Amino acid sequence: MRAADVLAGFRALPELDLAELVGKRFAVIAPHPDDESLGCGGMIADACQRWFPPEVVVMTDGAASHPGSRAFPPPVLAAVRQQETRRAMECLGLQPKNLHFLGLPDGGGSQDPGLLAGAVQRLCAVVARCETLLVTWRHDPHGDHVAAYLVARAAADLLGARLLEYPVWGWTLPDETALPEAGWRGWRVPVASHLAAKREAIACHASQHGRVVTDDPFGFVLPPKFLKLFDAGHETLVEAL
Repeated sequence: MRAADVLAGFRALPELDLAELVGKRFAVIAPHPDDESLGCGGMIADACQRWFPPEVVVMTDGAASHPGSRAFPPPVLAAVRQQETRRAMECLGLQPKNLHFLGLPDGGGSQDPGLLAGAVQRLCAVVARCETLLVTWRHDPHGDHVAAYLVARAAADLLGARLLEYPVWGWTLPDETALPEAGWRGWRVPVASHLAAKREAIACHASQHGRVVTDDPFGFVLPPKFLKLFDAGHETLVEAL
């Protein structure tokens, strides 16, 4: 199946209220600081407003986005990105007690079975009471996103929780990318009333917008065209059948 057809299907999914999908206890698992705001910012804000805030778990430290910076070596950048995430979640109404950082190496552990196994156990401890886990789509074209999916899949199996997936970089797959024919279903969750808060949360990740690290000309910057994909009145969740 072509990625273009799958993504077109995503854009035509039926609407469904968040509470009907996730129940009263759910978790959002983000590979990097900012993925939670991009893919699930509206849903986090909605849940917090309705008094069933999720557990938000950031898997990696995000320290590999600017490897050429001397002013922001990895430990410093990791601290910056953690603080940015705290401010972003404050914008969405999440209490600090519901935000967790596993601190895995950014880009360095997706192929390490021992590291992933340890992450599964740590994740289980954080989300043990959750009915539903939300994690990045298995076909997102980034090793850390795939690793986050695998960790969440294993944790969901151990806990007997439901697993739903949200696309982030998957929205940018080239049209002709071949994807498996495996069955899935999905929904678009209305979040229009929370777009202002979501925009503020995304803006809080200033290091990824080119506004903090200025000594690495080849450092990562979120492309404006990419950001527009998340400035919409719905967020997408899919589930494998």
